[in-house]
Amino acid sequence: MIRAVMVINTQGKPRLAKFYEFQPVEKQQELIRSVYGVLSSRAENVSNFVDAESIFGPDTRLVYKHFATLYFCFVFDSSENELAMLDLIQVFVETLDKCFKNVCELDVVLNYSKMHTVMDEIIFGGQVLETSSTEVMKAVEEISKLETASNAISLVPKSVSAWRSR
Repeated sequence: MIRAVMVINTQGKPRLAKFYEFQPVEKQQELIRSVYGVLSSRAENVSNFVDAESIFGPDTRLVYKHFATLYFCFVFDSSENELAMLDLIQVFVETLDKCFKNVCELDVVLNYSKMHTVMDEIIFGGQVLETSSTEVMKAVEEISKLETASNAISLVPKSVSAWRSR
């Protein structure tokens, strides 16, 4: 099971922190600081796999990828494959690239809800739902269409809605 997904910038600010097991906010912040401390102190030429038992408890691994100013981190237990998690990070980043045409940290900050939508299409409740970037994009585009239609309906003045129903 995936226990957490984090996107942290190189200054240690979390841009996404999703925990699939309940953690109080204070504990979440402590875990994010600990993960950032480990990642920021690692050399560029070392493995992307980290034993996270000292941070998250027994039977826990962390996989990360560093892109530009962001660390993408997945924390998971032994039921998940490390290479599959590394590939899932790649799917997440590729999908964000498709959404934002070459994603950067500013896109992540300004489009927080879309990033959550992408993540929820890939992982839900700590379980992997979809591994195809193309399928995730189809779902995200469909959700965007529904949101646009919903917003358009809510923008119609009540008097016009009443007039149309006659």
